Amino acid sequence: MSTEPSPIYRADCPSRTILDQIADKWSMLILMVLDEPHRFNAIKRRLDGITQRVLTQTLRKLERNGMVTRTVIDGKILGVEYALTPLGQSLKAPFSALYDWTVENMEMIQAYQSDYDSNDKSVIK
Repeated sequence: MSTEPSPIYRADCPSRTILDQIADKWSMLILMVLDEPHRFNAIKRRLDGITQRVLTQTLRKLERNGMVTRTVIDGKILGVEYALTPLGQSLKAPFSALYDWTVENMEMIQAYQSDYDSNDKSVIK
């Protein structure tokens, strides 16, 4: 039996960076919003609480990782439209499952958090 850790658990495994870049809340929510191509401001309106700066950074990160495309729209009003690539589309099913699980278990998790926080004196309130 090998005592060598699996490569996926090593600090230098590329999966860590990829997971960090696609599994944060804003990336996941943006990928869910892009059920069809949307302009920047339409995405921002759908995601209550996201700042323009964070949306810009997250879209750039998703574009760099091949999850979304960015298309400049010429016309009277210049615009930019974002759409999922086939790779980005392939994340919709797993992210939907995670979202559904979160919604289904949200009240139970909040009850556990409340119980934990009321019993743990080290929690800053």
